[in-house]
Amino acid sequence: MKLLIATDGSENALNAVRFAANILGKCSQPGSITLISVNDTAAQHFARRSVGQHAADDYLHAQSQHDFAEARALLDGAGIPHETLIRNGHVASEIVAAADEGQFDMIVLGSKGRGTFTDLLVGSVATRVSEMARIPVLLVR
Repeated sequence: MKLLIATDGSENALNAVRFAANILGKCSQPGSITLISVNDTAAQHFARRSVGQHAADDYLHAQSQHDFAEARALLDGAGIPHETLIRNGHVASEIVAAADEGQFDMIVLGSKGRGTFTDLLVGSVATRVSEMARIPVLLVR
């Protein structure tokens, strides 16, 4: 089973990683996990105007790596093959596009992440991903 797990460094995202690791641990065939971090386009626009493109890109990349750290340690400890993917753009759209491109079997998300002000206005990333995805989406609390 090939799983795509969106992570933003939140406790709920880490719970999703734990749950997915548990699922793969019970499967008879080997599986893999790809952790995805998506840097929101709106956040990039404001950051780039304030500190410049190179500094903003470096910061966002470092933040994504930080968000991956605990999840990667958990997966390493469980012996589950994994990789990371960093994308930029509309968060839900990028998660779904990555799922399509990578031919994943399932998307796993924490039911609530760090969120943004936009989420308050137009709904959560989890809701949008579950509406747009062509494969199963598992929400973990």
